[in-house]
Formats: sequence, structure tokens, C-alpha cells
Amino acid sequence: MTVLVFGKTGQVARELAQYSDVRCLDRADADLSQPLHCGNMIRRLQPEVVINAAAFTGVDEAEQDEALATVINGDAPAAMAVACAEMAVPFVHISTDYVFDGTGSTAFAPDHETCPLGAYGRSKQVGERGVVAAGGKYAILRTSWVYSRHGKNFLKTMLRLSETRDQLGIVNDQIGGPTPAAAIAAACYAMAGGLLSGSGGAGIYHFSGMPEVSWADFAAEIFAQSGRQVTITEILTQDYPTPAKRPLNSRLNCDSLKEQFGILRPDWRTGLEQLCKDIEVN
Repeated sequence: MTVLVFGKTGQVARELAQYSDVRCLDRADADLSQPLHCGNMIRRLQPEVVINAAAFTGVDEAEQDEALATVINGDAPAAMAVACAEMAVPFVHISTDYVFDGTGSTAFAPDHETCPLGAYGRSKQVGERGVVAAGGKYAILRTSWVYSRHGKNFLKTMLRLSETRDQLGIVNDQIGGPTPAAAIAAACYAMAGGLLSGSGGAGIYHFSGMPEVSWADFAAEIFAQSGRQVTITEILTQDYPTPAKRPLNSRLNCDSLKEQFGILRPDWRTGLEQLCKDIEVN
């Protein structure tokens, strides 16, 4: 199949670029702040499937410019979905756990009511609704706590801080599933193929790594596998104020993804040691 990917430098897009039949578009090719242009690129290039791996990912920055975040995360994927629907092209769109309010301790199912805490979540919610409203064959994949050797993420931040600090305060009351970007890319690619062949159903799905942990637990495993001697002091979210509110519960129920596409949740601990080494080298 011929796969058109919006995004080129992001964590998931860089992993998708490893597939031989994928063409990735950067900002010069398709600026998501110009939604109609994104839709027209799909019409011009005539791909068999489209994956949107591009987004306004600055959670705190979105609080300062919600209008731009909404155009990029909301209007642009909606325009892509409309073009795909017109052409009967399957569309896979990546979304986030931030569309939920993070209350409780139960894993959120795909059909759970969305209730974002901040601008980033609201902008992604707009995108989800636009994709559904387009009426085409779509799959929305909500994920959480993405990490890789690329871009900005918690793993790279912890390794960087450990170079100069031997003690860190890390939040322990936010719980979620760290998810390797490579696993997300593989899931999106498989879902695109499933939608194209008809072996997988359209809808909203969840995908996150297992087991669920706190940020402090995640950090402890990073330091253990990378051989860093760092003492972690567990703190509460209220002790680390940020412009945007973070959901305390980012657990995602991923059962339907397994049922429809046969995609299993990855153990985020697997391969972490090698990834830490790769980041040190690069």
C-alpha cells in the first residue's frame, strides 16, 4: 500500500519513515496551520491510506495559544478526513489521553465521555470530532506518555538531568502507560492496512504501554536500566505546578484494539536499556 504521513520530525513520524512504502510530509510540504492545503495535498497525491502523525504537542504552550493549537490539532485533521472520505481513502489519526479529565482509577474505554482539562485536550477533542463527522473510514488512536530517541520526551529529559543531578523530585500521583513511539508507528501502520483490506473496523481505539506506572516509577526504571545513580524524591502534582493541568489518571483500556486488529499492548520496559544507550550515543 502507499501511505501518506503528515509529519516528518515528530517521534511517531520518524518511526513511520522507516517503512518503505511511506511518504512523510514536513511543514514545508503541508503546513497544518493551513488546513485546506492539507486536504488538497491528499487529493493531489492520491495515496491509498493516510496517517496523521503531526500535531501541536506543547501542552503548556497550548494554554497561551489555544487558537493555533485548535487549528493544527482540530481543523487540520478534520480537513484531512474530509479529503479522505471523498476519495474513500482510510484515515488513521493519532490522539491523546488528554481528552479525558483523569478522574478515578479505572482505565478509560474508547467510548467514555471526553472532558478535557485544558487547551491541548480541547484542541485534540475538536480534531476527533471533525474526523468522525467527515463520514469516511477512519481510526482514531488515543495514546499516552510517548517516548523515543527523537524529539522532546520524558525519557530524554530524565537522561539529560541525570548528567548533572543526582537527586530529582518526580511526580508520583499521575498514573499512565509509557508508550514507545516505534510501537505507536507499528500500530498505526497495521491499522491503516486493516482498514484498507477491510479486516479491521473503523472507530476510536486506545493504545498504551504496560504496566501502568507513575512518572516516578518510570524515572526509576530509566535510571536503573541506564545505570544512572539518581535518588528520586516522590512529589505530588500540586508540588510541581504547570500552566496546563495534567490528568492524574491516564490509564487506557486497549481491549478493542486487540479484538479488532490483533494489536497487543507493548511492555515499555522491553528495549529501554538499548534505547538509553542509543540516546547517549546520539
